[in-house]
Amino acid sequence: MTLYVRRKSFFNHCLKISKKNEVHEGGRWLQMCRSKTSAPKNFCDYESMRRTYNIRVPQRFNFAKDVLEQWETKEKNGQRSSLPALWWVNDSGVEVRWSFEELGFHSRRLANVLHQECSLERGDRVFLILPRVPEWWLVNVACLRTGTVLIPGTSQLTARDICHRLQASGAKCVITDETLAPLLDTVASDCPSISTKLLLSHRAMHGWGNLTELMGKVSDDHVCMDTRSDEAMTIFFTSGTTGSPKMTQHSHCSYGLGLTVNGRYWLDLTEQDVFWNTSDTGWAKSAWSSVFAPWIQGACVFVHHMPRFDTSTVLKTLSSYPITTFCTAPTAYRMLVQDDISRFMFKALEHCLCAGEPINPEVMWKWKELTGLDIYEGYGQTETVLIAGTFKGMKIKPGSFGKASPGYDVQVVDEDGSVLPRGQEGDLGIRVKPDRPFSLFTEYTGEPERTAECFRGDFYLTGDRGMMDDEGYLWYLDVILSAGYRIGPFEVENALIEHPAVAESAVVSSPDPVRGEVVKAFVVLTADYKSRDHKELIQELQTHVKTVTAPYKYPRKIEFVDHLPKTVSEKIRRVELRKKEWGQHQQTNLEMRKLISVQITFHLVIYSTTFPDVFPL
Repeated sequence: MTLYVRRKSFFNHCLKISKKNEVHEGGRWLQMCRSKTSAPKNFCDYESMRRTYNIRVPQRFNFAKDVLEQWETKEKNGQRSSLPALWWVNDSGVEVRWSFEELGFHSRRLANVLHQECSLERGDRVFLILPRVPEWWLVNVACLRTGTVLIPGTSQLTARDICHRLQASGAKCVITDETLAPLLDTVASDCPSISTKLLLSHRAMHGWGNLTELMGKVSDDHVCMDTRSDEAMTIFFTSGTTGSPKMTQHSHCSYGLGLTVNGRYWLDLTEQDVFWNTSDTGWAKSAWSSVFAPWIQGACVFVHHMPRFDTSTVLKTLSSYPITTFCTAPTAYRMLVQDDISRFMFKALEHCLCAGEPINPEVMWKWKELTGLDIYEGYGQTETVLIAGTFKGMKIKPGSFGKASPGYDVQVVDEDGSVLPRGQEGDLGIRVKPDRPFSLFTEYTGEPERTAECFRGDFYLTGDRGMMDDEGYLWYLDVILSAGYRIGPFEVENALIEHPAVAESAVVSSPDPVRGEVVKAFVVLTADYKSRDHKELIQELQTHVKTVTAPYKYPRKIEFVDHLPKTVSEKIRRVELRKKEWGQHQQTNLEMRKLISVQITFHLVIYSTTFPDVFPL
């Protein structure tokens, strides 16, 4: 079998007829989806979920053997639904459907390639950069089977990024496609640890082993490695605010068992579900929601291979395939509600979720209005599994990312690591003493000091600021301090999105000589407002924000842009905008210092010539 596969204009509110729950568009009356209720399938309510959560961590555990092979056995015995384990489609209409048995067959062959053809041993590291193709999933499972440590990377990496990752990790094997192979070749000579390069392509390339051909030469008989639960399984490079990216190491149990929280409770999946997560393959969210969480529950992982996020393609896919559960970034939902959703009916869709950044309440309301479905927000990071979220059956508080997940005791702590009273702002932390959660990362590999910096007292610090309200809901706080006022960027974004001129926005701090920093909004305009006078529009938007929220929160600076910088998973890169603002400020300061230095030198020369005894050179 060959594995290579060639593979806002949102409705105007004036058009709504709320009594009939209908929308008039293009001379037609379209019946909108009525509000849907989605009761939990795997638990009763939040309180009982936390009470009954109890996962035993065995001494030895391997996800491929202890989870995937179990589903394969159930499938053979007719004890699982007929849905595939992996359902892959692309824009050309090509489909790949693999059962757990077929997934096992191909992954065992790839495991033999890694062990026999590449001479990789348990603990060796494999650097993987592939887009959303079926082979990406095979490499994930093959690394589990062989006990090799997988290091995923995004296709957005530069040659410098790749070189740093290969040198820091000491990876022995790299796997990619013909698009990125030339980039890897430019740095390979500086990375002496590399012993094998595997290429996914229908063409041969000098110095590279052809993955598909090699898989055709080996047996599908492979015995899974008997790994310890605490043994290294994967490493993700994560960027902080300072320093080079850190190697965040996870064990076989931290993700392989820990992500039960995501799959069973937050996603609420069963083997009858078809789940689509749009995350790029280079990020931890893809491991979360495209590998471990759904397959723990025996659900079908759905994948649409799109070069870039396209709203029409996403909406068409949601309406054409029996997708029951959908997770994407808040920015993607913002884009989707600006499309004409009335063209589509999502008959199978039951559960919608988001993670990665706060979601605007306005977007949540629009999505609910158009689909009848709530959006359940989650909060986590590469170092953890789901830290907190809104779970089915819970009241949704727009702006809050919900309550602590089972398995984590999440608190807001002060600078000494003491728990703060509810309602007070502090650092978000996960209790690690006396019992450290097994679903926490192992370490920043090779950097004990940076690992230690994450802990304060009895808590692991997430690096985010937040507060907990009286009902236990957590709120993310990213505060701009302007002339003594504390301003949340998210509040300003929420106010801006309510104006019809704003398609989307991102708010960051901007340096100011008087106030220290002020609010700046980067705004993408809707089509109807792009030709408007920008000065007048800035004043209009500023006035609008003053009327919607406290006047001191209005954006003193507004810049109109054609698009906002985003990741491949469509999350807004606010950090890039912030760096741009403060980088310009630093450059201006540097130029001013140089100018002042030149002026001082000039005056000293004049004075020393005139008064040599007073100002000697």
